[in-house]
Amino acid sequence: MTTTVTPPETSPASKQKRSRLPKSARAGGTLHGGPIAYVILIVFTLVSLFPLVWTAIAASRDNQRLAQTPPPVWFGSNLFKNLEIAWKDANLGEAFLNTTIVAGISAVTIVVLSTVAGFAFAKLRFKGRNALMLLVIGTMMVPPQLSIIPLYMMVAKLDWTDQLQAVIFPSLVSAFGVFFMRQYLLQALPDEVIEAARVDGASSWRVVWHVVFPAARPAMAVLGMLMFVQAWNDFLWPFLVLTQTGNPTVQVAVAGLGRGYTPDQSLIMAGALLGTLPLLLVFAVFGKQIVGGIMQGAVKG
Repeated sequence: MTTTVTPPETSPASKQKRSRLPKSARAGGTLHGGPIAYVILIVFTLVSLFPLVWTAIAASRDNQRLAQTPPPVWFGSNLFKNLEIAWKDANLGEAFLNTTIVAGISAVTIVVLSTVAGFAFAKLRFKGRNALMLLVIGTMMVPPQLSIIPLYMMVAKLDWTDQLQAVIFPSLVSAFGVFFMRQYLLQALPDEVIEAARVDGASSWRVVWHVVFPAARPAMAVLGMLMFVQAWNDFLWPFLVLTQTGNPTVQVAVAGLGRGYTPDQSLIMAGALLGTLPLLLVFAVFGKQIVGGIMQGAVKG
């Protein structure tokens, strides 16, 4: 006598139990947020946008109105006038070009070097690997202000003061980038894929180019965005080695606005707004790809 056993997942009792579950709880179901979730998201969005909106409001007023109490809560009529004055007074056209060069070179170099180094620490076996990784992590705990004096002495001996290479070369490597790519590649790049490439006769650099870079593309996009924003917003070191009349970056140029016995806060805000707009434009163009890359990496991991 043959007895047929219905698998638990296809049994009538299981199907009946599954049918009682809400759609969002089933596999492949769509999750819907309730009213509380929407309220929380709206509040967080408004709080995040407030500094940018306030900067635009302050840039559209004059210095006298900004000094009054209560402060303005809506836009004025001087926005484009203040933006034009700030653009000319701070020479922001040249500053944008300089900052784009500095941030672009730094971001691309950091992404490439961090991916290669992260692959080495994640997948290659060599003596002292863990000790070197701890050393790299340890450098992240050293305040960058401690290296300013010796770094400035080196730049002065090379006669690089007031030149863009004084800002570019110290930012070509990132300990955070190495650590970030190592952690990503530990999960996103299976050892079997590397072994298969080795069996096919691929050299180490060919493995990096044809295997590591494609697998690390989502993390490289995120790291590139983070490093570009960091280089764009960097102020202290460029302020020390660059002048506002020589080769200024955006932050150095904006720092020269509104100088005088009574600083013009509206011009300062206009310059800050102009310095922020390129970052918003970059994220508006590439934000979808970056978020998609993060989700793709999360699924792979």
